[in-house]
Amino acid sequence: MPTPAIHVWRPSSARTVQLDAFVPVPRGTVAAAPPPLSWAAKDPAEILDYQFDISPALLGNPGDAIADLDVVIAPANPGDLVLNSALADGTVAVLWFAQGFAGTTYTVTLTIITTNGRTINRSVLLPVLALSSAPVAAAALQTAGGTPLTDQNGNPIVMGT
Repeated sequence: MPTPAIHVWRPSSARTVQLDAFVPVPRGTVAAAPPPLSWAAKDPAEILDYQFDISPALLGNPGDAIADLDVVIAPANPGDLVLNSALADGTVAVLWFAQGFAGTTYTVTLTIITTNGRTINRSVLLPVLALSSAPVAAAALQTAGGTPLTDQNGNPIVMGT
């Protein structure tokens, strides 16, 4: 009798952002803002898991983990990016996103409270691009008979080139 296989789900590491490190600033210097955190782009038709790892903020505190998670997405109009679900796996928040308008970069603001009472607040950018549709071809110049004009290599000549 066959034994059914049990599926073990693991989030994709391809869409993981780690919290910017907590580095001390030497005395007499001014701290510079780190570059914005950003996830890999998604297509409006995709439903994908994205991870936010806060382990750098909890170094030296074994046992501290995510206890509470609040997620705010901007812009937040009908048809915009939607949070389908959120869960915590130790020091990693796993967020499932759907929808969104192509050409829009969404700001996902996470407020995380740990089991030891720390509060971490960060924003991560999530660009939505039309990845599943072919780019629209530019209209080639044509002769009066409808034959496309080509260059010396046989490539169609398009307006503006």
